[in-house]
Amino acid sequence: MKLPVNTLNWFEIPVNDFERAREFYSQLFEYEMQVSVMGPNQRGFLPFAPQGGGIGGAIVQGPDYIPSQRGSLVYLNAGDDLNQVLGRVAAAGGHVEQEKAPVSDEMELGYYAIIRDTEGNRVALHSMG
Repeated sequence: MKLPVNTLNWFEIPVNDFERAREFYSQLFEYEMQVSVMGPNQRGFLPFAPQGGGIGGAIVQGPDYIPSQRGSLVYLNAGDDLNQVLGRVAAAGGHVEQEKAPVSDEMELGYYAIIRDTEGNRVALHSMG
């Protein structure tokens, strides 16, 4: 088997209050979230470029989606400057749990921070600057 470029190819962040979560992530990334209903689930697509091989994800409200502070930690791309996105967390209704810090002291892997969204999920933000 040929090794994939990325291990991750899609993720979903569970939400209880879809409109509140949609507003939070739309404010965080300064864009208008696309929404789709698939069966009993409502999805809001986070920004990504599928034609460029980008990895995407969505917020999802549905009977099997339960927000949590435990489990997998998803790292969202915060663009060129983590401080810009991190600065919008509180105004959008979220909470910063861990401020910006280097990923590694030994290697140049950029910076990350951990936030709690409006639904109670722990989500990480990452950028190179």
